[in-house]
Amino acid sequence: MVQLLGLVVISFFVSALLLVPFVDFLFAIRRKYVNKADHPEEVDAPKIVAVSDTPIHDKLMKADFNTPVGGGILIIAVIVLLSVGTIIFKGDLFNPRLGVLLLSLLSFGALGLVDDVKHLVYRSEGKFKGLPSRIIFPVQIALATVIALILYFSLGFNNIYVPILGNVMLGWWYIPLAIFAIVGFSNAYNISDGLDGLSSGLLTICLVAFLVLAHTVFDTTLSVFVGIWIGALIAYLYFNVYPARIHLGDAGGFAFGATLAVVGLLTGKIFGLAIIGGMYVVIILSSVIQIFSKRVFKRKVFPVAPIHMYFKYIGWPEPKIVNRFWLAGAMCAVMGLWLSLLSK
Repeated sequence: MVQLLGLVVISFFVSALLLVPFVDFLFAIRRKYVNKADHPEEVDAPKIVAVSDTPIHDKLMKADFNTPVGGGILIIAVIVLLSVGTIIFKGDLFNPRLGVLLLSLLSFGALGLVDDVKHLVYRSEGKFKGLPSRIIFPVQIALATVIALILYFSLGFNNIYVPILGNVMLGWWYIPLAIFAIVGFSNAYNISDGLDGLSSGLLTICLVAFLVLAHTVFDTTLSVFVGIWIGALIAYLYFNVYPARIHLGDAGGFAFGATLAVVGLLTGKIFGLAIIGGMYVVIILSSVIQIFSKRVFKRKVFPVAPIHMYFKYIGWPEPKIVNRFWLAGAMCAVMGLWLSLLSK
């Protein structure tokens, strides 16, 4: 435990020291490539409507257009370097559990990075556009399939723990369940990254719960990885809370959501994952309901989705929304941890 807490502290200080010049670097990139028309005080609202299917959402997000994205790139780099360095120091060079965690983080991060770069290119032309979903979803499913196959064949995962009932063997059905969890949480996390501090604050709460779970089953690899992740996130949150100076971008959004799902899968507590990450489930369900209603019934359920943007739409201050979501997320984490420990 002493060594683990030390890693959290080291990760925090390394991330904090690197974030200061990195934020300045991202601002410089933005000043170089982004057109003046992208600035919120100069944006013509009809222009946004013409290039977007979600004009209300984009209007609510205008205040963030001047904030650079890309914080996830640095956090991913810190997590990878410190995790690999720690494992090398311990002499465990071929650790398959760490390998699948790093694969999740880097592969989904690479997909998000491509999307971020495309956003930057189009925004330099006064537009707001990234990779289309017809490309993102198949790639996510392909990446999640590779990860699920590794979990099933290489690491031997084929069961889940159901609270109270205990161990349930799934056999090959574990693979589609794992794919669903990875893709679902990847998109849920990315969608939640719309208000300053919301997604990363909820993630920090979730990871603390999973750190407790990993520690109770003496999973050193998972504990080290999650501890390093927590330290880096706390440093990032200093710059991301309202008013944010930096956002994760899709590189961090896709990577963190997918890797959170893999952390849950490695603990064997997939039901615990759904409850511990309950606020992410609520957020993505609100978007799914909205999309389904628009396509099938040709009408909206909410004026704007996801749900946290609806609260902003009706006039709630952004810090109030974020703080209340954090409180709800903390309660979800406590309940999920409790139910997960019942099935030990």
